Amino acid sequence: MEFNERFRGYYPVVVDLETGGFDAQVNPLLEIGCQFLHWQDDQLNLGEAGLWQVHPYPGSVIDPASTKVTGIDVHDPQRNALDERDALREFFGCVRRGMKASGCHRAILVAHNSAFDLGFLLAACRRQDIKRNPFHPFSSIDTASIAAVAYGHTVLAEACKRAGIPFDNNLAHSAEYDTECTARLFCQMVNLWPFEASLVEQNQGSSG
Repeated sequence: MEFNERFRGYYPVVVDLETGGFDAQVNPLLEIGCQFLHWQDDQLNLGEAGLWQVHPYPGSVIDPASTKVTGIDVHDPQRNALDERDALREFFGCVRRGMKASGCHRAILVAHNSAFDLGFLLAACRRQDIKRNPFHPFSSIDTASIAAVAYGHTVLAEACKRAGIPFDNNLAHSAEYDTECTARLFCQMVNLWPFEASLVEQNQGSSG
């Protein structure tokens, strides 16, 4: 089976966004973390990772409670942040290259509580007038929902623990670490799920 067959032509990219609050309309993106995946011997595996630090866009509002949790100091001169538009364009460029290499026609966002991340990503694209967003505009893959079925828990730390995946709470709430843990959890759940391409072909033939 090829990568593009496993997810109906979609290219799954694991994403974690650290933000300046919970309101996508007024709170800014502060970090974009992503984990690319690759398909080998009918198994989903971790590939390259990416991380972009993002300057808060002009006029945005940062909730101090959010930065207290994440530990992000937006005024740190060593933060090496990009403007939101530049960070998104670099990120999307990496996603498109992965799509092309895997033969997929569109990307689909994978995240823990994915509606949150997708909502912030779409709001940022509207704000920056970015038309060529490679991600599906409303579909996403939520690892919290899958973990509820597979392991009986929706919290990332506990789901990883039940899956036998190490999780360090001291490193949590950074886009880089949370993305890696989410990706490991997603790969494990996908690889444990019984899936036979022949059954799909058989069902498609019988419905024709």
